[in-house]
Amino acid sequence: MRFTLSSSALSNKLSALSKVINSKNALPILGDFVFDIDGQTLTLTASDGENTMRTTLALTDSDGNGRFAIGNHDLLEAVKGISEQPITFDANQEQNLVKISYQNGLFSLPIENADEFPMAQPIGDNAFTITMPNITLAENVNRSIFATAQDELRPVMNGIYFDLTPDCLAVVASDGHKLVRNKVYTIKSDQPAAFILPKKPANLLKNLLGKDGGDVVIRFDDRNAEVNFGDGAIQCRLIEGRYPNYNSVIPQSNPNELRVDRLGLLAALRRVQPFANESSNLIRFHVEGTTLQLDAEDYDFSKTATERMSCEYNGKAMSIGFKGSSFIEILSNFDCPEVIIQLADPSRAGLVLPSEQPENQDVLMLMMPMLIND
Repeated sequence: MRFTLSSSALSNKLSALSKVINSKNALPILGDFVFDIDGQTLTLTASDGENTMRTTLALTDSDGNGRFAIGNHDLLEAVKGISEQPITFDANQEQNLVKISYQNGLFSLPIENADEFPMAQPIGDNAFTITMPNITLAENVNRSIFATAQDELRPVMNGIYFDLTPDCLAVVASDGHKLVRNKVYTIKSDQPAAFILPKKPANLLKNLLGKDGGDVVIRFDDRNAEVNFGDGAIQCRLIEGRYPNYNSVIPQSNPNELRVDRLGLLAALRRVQPFANESSNLIRFHVEGTTLQLDAEDYDFSKTATERMSCEYNGKAMSIGFKGSSFIEILSNFDCPEVIIQLADPSRAGLVLPSEQPENQDVLMLMMPMLIND
């Protein structure tokens, strides 16, 4: 079996696929790429046992159909160093060997029987389907993933929650201290459905989506989901369990509203954060009139920092404590010029909203306050 394709196209696809493969695998063959040749199309597959990723490539030449598996590391390193040119694979499945030739050289690698590669679980007949623009899913995953938890006791918090309702699709992530809720009003369903996407496939999607137009099709049942995009797909096992009622923790009335330059506040927080107590990372926000003052202190090491910046504020003077590193993450995951911070009192959660909402969407981020000693 012999086929030829572009070296750089192959390298790009293998590099993307390699991110799903674990460094240590229960089954040795999970360290392989699967090559599946059908006519003039090559389908490449990689898996860690729970997440399976596949993509297709057009072949410039092929003399037959067939399947084989080949170790990821050696192939990836070898192909990565070849400049753009045709590269030819000549697979001999009787000898379990493939010879790979290009303009100035040739190398050979052992291959394995691809039939030993575990198949992904099929999506059930009762699956739900969501179709949405590639860029919309990319934005929502990118905006949410930083807020997921790493909680062994509550694994449901370790993923991104997709909540399909008659009003919208809500994409939610929370670690109990901060929360992100994105509403996409163009996607809704009379029959509610939901799933929790684990962090690893979410990170894979983050790196793959948004690079082209078109739609993404998500199919999911109680245990598995499949995301089809462009010339590729990711299938994953979902996190099982009931996600907490995220709406119940979002305050409905935060009357004190602060509008401030996002990049200016982000830069100020980055300057004062190193002076905060290392264990608490507490930064005090004091807002009064047209001035926002940030204070950080670590009395154990005699360190303090204060910075003031102008803002628009319509409420009573208030001091409230927030975790500096978390607030920096929140501001970093907006792309608007200004943010609106809505506050009630120093003991209630603060809401951070973009100055302008994305079209047909509603983005909200929440920060739990920290106790400050007046």
